[in-house]
Amino acid sequence: MASRTRGDTWHLRHFGRSIGRVRHRLLVISDLPRCPRPLTEQVALALRGGPFALVLRDKHLRWEERTALAAGLQPVLDAAGGLLIVSDPAGPVRAAHLSRNFPIPVPRPALVGRSVHAGEPIDPALDYCTYSPIWLSDSKPGYGPAIGLAALREACAASPVPVYALGGVDGPARARAAREAGAAGVAVMGAVMRAADPERAVREFRAALV
Repeated sequence: MASRTRGDTWHLRHFGRSIGRVRHRLLVISDLPRCPRPLTEQVALALRGGPFALVLRDKHLRWEERTALAAGLQPVLDAAGGLLIVSDPAGPVRAAHLSRNFPIPVPRPALVGRSVHAGEPIDPALDYCTYSPIWLSDSKPGYGPAIGLAALREACAASPVPVYALGGVDGPARARAAREAGAAGVAVMGAVMRAADPERAVREFRAALV
């Protein structure tokens, strides 16, 4: 029998725990290359502002490297009441966020979300989706055109699953506007991942998303 890596141990420990739909209104997408400090430290500081769901993206890393990151992040998030979601996983995870054409993993994670771009159908088999781009994004320059709040409102009203606004959500004012348009919450990257004071950033986002 093949030996198990640290990542395999993390999968076996956490896979299969029922977590239901996303409890958090704030999704934070990881951005390891632009963090001003190590990712786990940035996340730990951010969690002082309150719990959120972290989408571990950073798909430039090998899967083994991402599972090692996940193993370090999981206890930090668990202790603060947060949630770890892994983007496009190459192995079993308890929560997954999928890109447009990535198949739903088998066995199915307890929580599955997907990135949906403006005008695309939203699969009712999902637990949630992100919908973008609402505004132009500094994290993805050239990605657009921005669809605005009216289109977000229509998408949220028609969606069979909770919708998280993504793209250009650079502060609490836009987060509040997205909620008022019917979004279940928002997904952000640079506003937290590149923040010198991630605790303050998260606290302000959470206050705007009530």
